[in-house]
Amino acid sequence: MKHTYLVILLSFGIAQLSAQSYSLSGKVWSKDKAEPLEGVVVFVENLSVAAYTDNQGRYQLYLPEGKHLLAVSTLGRQPDSLRISVRQDTIIDFLLEATALDLSGVEVTAVRRTNGITRLDALDGFGIYEAKKNEVIVLGDFAANTAANNARQVFGKVPGLNIWESDFAGLQLDIAARGLGPSRTANFNTRQNGYDMSADALGYPESYYMPALQAVEKIEIVRGAASLQYGSQFGGMLNFKLKEAPDKPFELNLEQSLGSFGLSNTFVSVGGRSDKVDYYSYYQYRQGAGWRDNSGFNAHTAFARLGYQANERLKLGLEYSYLYYRAQQPGGLTDERFNSGDLSQSLRARNWFGVSWNLFAATLDYQFSNRTKLNIRTFGLLSARDALGNLQQIGVPDNPNEARTLISDVFRNFGSEARLLHEYTLNRQEAALIVGARYYNGFTQRQQGNASASDTPDFELLNPTDPEEFDYDFPSENHALFIENLMYITPKISLTTGFRLEHIRTDAAGIWKLNRFNFAGDLISSTVNVDQSSNRRWVPLWGLGTSYYLNEDLQLYANYSRNFRSITFSDLRVVNPNFQLDSLITDENGYNMDLGIRGQIGNWLNLDASIFLLRYNDRIGQYELPGSTTLFRTNIGNSRHIGLEVFGEADIFDLLGREQRLSQLSLFLNLAMTDATYIQSDISAIRNRRVEYVPNLMVRTGLNYRWQGLKATFQFSYLGEQFSDATNSTFNPNALTGIVPAYVVLDFSAEYEWNRLTFSAGVNNISNERYFTRRAASYPGPGIIPATPRSFYASVALRFN
Repeated sequence: MKHTYLVILLSFGIAQLSAQSYSLSGKVWSKDKAEPLEGVVVFVENLSVAAYTDNQGRYQLYLPEGKHLLAVSTLGRQPDSLRISVRQDTIIDFLLEATALDLSGVEVTAVRRTNGITRLDALDGFGIYEAKKNEVIVLGDFAANTAANNARQVFGKVPGLNIWESDFAGLQLDIAARGLGPSRTANFNTRQNGYDMSADALGYPESYYMPALQAVEKIEIVRGAASLQYGSQFGGMLNFKLKEAPDKPFELNLEQSLGSFGLSNTFVSVGGRSDKVDYYSYYQYRQGAGWRDNSGFNAHTAFARLGYQANERLKLGLEYSYLYYRAQQPGGLTDERFNSGDLSQSLRARNWFGVSWNLFAATLDYQFSNRTKLNIRTFGLLSARDALGNLQQIGVPDNPNEARTLISDVFRNFGSEARLLHEYTLNRQEAALIVGARYYNGFTQRQQGNASASDTPDFELLNPTDPEEFDYDFPSENHALFIENLMYITPKISLTTGFRLEHIRTDAAGIWKLNRFNFAGDLISSTVNVDQSSNRRWVPLWGLGTSYYLNEDLQLYANYSRNFRSITFSDLRVVNPNFQLDSLITDENGYNMDLGIRGQIGNWLNLDASIFLLRYNDRIGQYELPGSTTLFRTNIGNSRHIGLEVFGEADIFDLLGREQRLSQLSLFLNLAMTDATYIQSDISAIRNRRVEYVPNLMVRTGLNYRWQGLKATFQFSYLGEQFSDATNSTFNPNALTGIVPAYVVLDFSAEYEWNRLTFSAGVNNISNERYFTRRAASYPGPGIIPATPRSFYASVALRFN
């Protein structure tokens, strides 16, 4: 109840606020030597405001709307001035000679002031995003704990995201929106630099790999209407765009972070440009003891990119990503242990998880003309994941002399996507057409059987040629064609239409064993079952969107798109004592709709507010069989998700009427209200129940402060009560199902840049809240997975060039 009152008070106080400010920034260079000039004074004469360039030649000022006179001067160079008109954030670079300001070196570019979040343009790169609900997280514009991949902070300004917090190191990302399952972000089409990065984009779209957030420039999120361009996932598309090569021959960045519970993070990156070649690479090593017993880990992440500008029209690129980690998993807790015991305790000492990831990509960009260009991305995955340990319910003691269960997956995938973009004029209005094709070939080998009885991470089956549970191959193939068109009916009204046709083939071939045991746990019989199946289908998807510009800075938007989700390998075959699978399980289908308003209102209010409707038919889920503690996984029914998503950020100084300032203070609000209900089901215990893992209310709000090289962020997060299964059970002794209570979490991070050094520090879960975000039926549980208590971190980074 105290959480509810606090949320109401905060929401009432800030629901109308949103932020936008105007920044004047850029660099000052010496024209003769093409070097940055340090100590140059950039003076705004009519405001008596000034800034000095740093050792990289960079400066930044915050200016009110209007006309201003800039004066640029430094020792040994002739002073000069420039008149500008500020209506939005502006970048001005100066090339200075000893005698005059070279106007050909002045570049003025309009940019959005992000405060950490912005939106994609109507036509951005090789995608059409007009009338689509989308967000872009700009990581360099706010302070957050990127050393531990703290998703709660990084995604704090994206409305409607439910985040599972299963490990304090952020080894895996578990997020979802609008009432979809967060497990390993499987309901998003996850990408890096525009190409697939998940285990198997078709049959097993779980993300075991995530790039180091210290190397990520921005994260792009496009909601359900992304299905036409990126594939059929209900959640949409999530793309991690890594940093570009710096515009200099060489730059080296070193960063060392230390944190609570033995966390250590070392990050090194190098990059540069020379003539036609550019390059960027990084290496990250993280390790920690974990805050619970039996929860240590170590992780290696690396990336390398090489680009070659062959000529004005053609650019080629090669990329390679690597991840290797081993993590001990302490298992789950029962409700009784969570409520009364020490949360750091662990009832499993022999559970481990391992990932080895190799992701390759080759890119080609070719410009036929100023209006027509081609992009081809070809990618491949050679990877594996291993889950090792005791899968029994947490109340069953772990016998150190018994063999453990190993689930081993090997992924061998290959794909290629081509996009042709053509811009044209129709009825004297600008228009754009994108035509694309995709080919994808996936192959996954999954084995499950006995492994050693030790407590070490020896991920090897005792009988690899004849495992005790099953041995399957899952080949898959996907061909897709899509077309999407954007046109402006009038200067204020746009119409986006699209169609996608997918051909999907999913096969399964292998054996599984039905094993029977006596009460002593001894095997008394084993029946071998041979399975071979193939499923081919054509899936048409279509959608449309429209927007109406109320003025230059504010628009109404609406969209509708069909969605489809194929059954995954986990839906077809797994042996787990905690649940059973329905052999007649089928694909899921439905649609997404959005209606909203976004943009700038006045000089201080930046707003994106929308309502959505998601229809999810033949939803796959699990429920507890009557008279049993076993969960049954099947198509449990059709669900309807209706909600309100609001993001706003307000510039406090603008509201107070302060026009002349060198600092910025903004207040943000992220609010989501969702009603997700099973409206049709053959199972009476599920009909009219709430969809699992959908809080009715989610609020994240806080303050951002910037002053010269200082950035600081304080964040308040509230998530309402959730159910963990479709029958909405409130308690179960085995902790597999039951309530996930409401919780409040407070976080603070700060960052200060001084010359070549950057210092960062912060504290997560300031109030030391005892809470959890999920109940696991398998790894890393089973049972309640408690979230990380109060923790601290500090970092220092050094830049060389």
